[in-house]
Parts: sequence; C-alpha cells; structure tokens
Amino acid sequence: MSLLRYIVRLAIVAVMVVLGLLIIATVFPFLGVKTRAWANRTWSRTLMAVIGVKVLVRGQPCLDAPVLWIANHVSWLDIYVLNSVRATSFVAKAEIRRWPVIGWLVAGAGTVFIDRKQRQAVQTASQAMRERFARGEAVGLFPEGTTSPGFDLRPFHSSLFEPARHVEVMIQPVALRFLYRGQRSDYAAFVGEQTLMGNAWKVFRTTGLAVEAVFLPPLQRHDDQGKVLDRGALSAQAHRAILAEIREPAHAPAAGQDVPPVS
Repeated sequence: MSLLRYIVRLAIVAVMVVLGLLIIATVFPFLGVKTRAWANRTWSRTLMAVIGVKVLVRGQPCLDAPVLWIANHVSWLDIYVLNSVRATSFVAKAEIRRWPVIGWLVAGAGTVFIDRKQRQAVQTASQAMRERFARGEAVGLFPEGTTSPGFDLRPFHSSLFEPARHVEVMIQPVALRFLYRGQRSDYAAFVGEQTLMGNAWKVFRTTGLAVEAVFLPPLQRHDDQGKVLDRGALSAQAHRAILAEIREPAHAPAAGQDVPPVS
C-alpha cells in the first residue's frame, strides 16, 4: 500500500511541478504581486494536501504587512509550509538553487539566494530583501543556515536581521514543530547524508505527517532602558523564543487551526 501511495503522490506532484514550471516561465513575469501571491499559496497548499502533510497554524501570523519571518529549519517542506500560510520570499543558501525541481520552483517564486563564498553576498541579499519589504511582501529566513532534526536549535547567523531592523519591518519568530502520527518526530527531517529523493520517498509513502507552524509574538526592538537593539540582540531574542517553543511537547490537536483560507 505504501508503494502505491508513493507512486500516486509522485505522479500528481510531477504534474504539479511541470505545470508550476510552465506558469513560472510563461505567466509569472506578467502577474501582479497579489496574483502571484495567490498562486504561490494555492500551489503550496495543494502540494501539502497531495503528499498528506497537514499544516496547523498557531498564534497570529502577520498576513497583511511586510514582515521578516524567522524560523527553525527541519526540511525542504518548511518552505511550502510557510508559503501555505502566506506567500513568502525566502533567503536560502545558493546550493538549493541547484537542487533538481525544488531549486527551479523556489527560484521562480522569488527566493533570494545567498552564496557566502562571495564577498558581497550579504549586501546583495540585503538589498533584495529591502526591495521585497518595499512591496509589502513577507520574507522568510532560516538563520541556522542548515537543517536539524527539529528538537534543538543551532546558533543563528544575525547578519540578515539587519535589513528588517534598518527599515523597521516587523520581525516575527516562527517555530516549526514536526509530528508523525500525533507525536513529535524527526521522521521527515532532511538531515545527515539523506538525498532529496530519499527524503521524498519517506514523506510520500507514509501517512500521519503534520507540521505545527507556531507564530510567536513579534520581536521587541528596544531594551528595558528604551535603547534600540542591534541585530545580534534581535537574533538572540528570536533564538530564545523559538528554542523554548520547539522544546515543548506536542500540543493537543485542538490547539491548532488549519491554514487560513486563500484570498
């Protein structure tokens, strides 16, 4: 049964990918920001439904203003989980651009790629982020720089907090908590020596996967004396908030809600 499920899901996703790439290549450049956002959300929600990953939203995501979402990084699914809530332009390491299929899709959806081997990488990415904030968009950042099993948090790189801090855009931490058949689990984590196709095999063939997207309160920009916090202090504040949440046990199903309707 699991093999049949995998084949069916893979076939549907393959069709979605082909259609998505065609749309990105032919239609996307001519669409307005709102229409592109609607298409991005719809595609991501459809993908989650097809592969059987339930997305539960907790907290109050910022849905109608420019925002920087700071999230822990567990899987290639993270991008589509957050996109199912709100169309988001992600800052991602340059090697993702070379991933088959996913790299093409996220590039077409407006991902900002950063190659830290390049001297001007941070400045280039920062400028791209400011342009997206100016258009009222959401930007997603995984400041760990790599994936983890999802129960702990690696140190954050703080440099790309600066564009949002500089233009006073809301910075909202997001804790991604993966569950497998009702229990916290690293089943879907894309870590270690796994290949993308190997991880997809695990995800596509099973049932009972869910992700809690916990939207935490926006970061405070000032300390107790009213001093404006620098990017290092903001990074540390986000790290503490997300770490506390991902170390919590699974929440009761009723604590979450399905992603908001597409509008």
